[in-house]
Amino acid sequence: MYAWIWRHLPGPVVVRLLMSLLLIVLIVLGLFTEVFPWAERVLPFLQVTVNQ
Repeated sequence: MYAWIWRHLPGPVVVRLLMSLLLIVLIVLGLFTEVFPWAERVLPFLQVTVNQ
């Protein structure tokens, strides 16, 4: 998959490297702003009760 993305990015190696880094940053930003907050509301991992 990464090789397919690398082959389809336009430009020389330096431009491909910068575009791939930008792509990684955008994916991480999307995960932290949209996916992880949604998953926190849906998954019950933080609703832990300790009985004494």
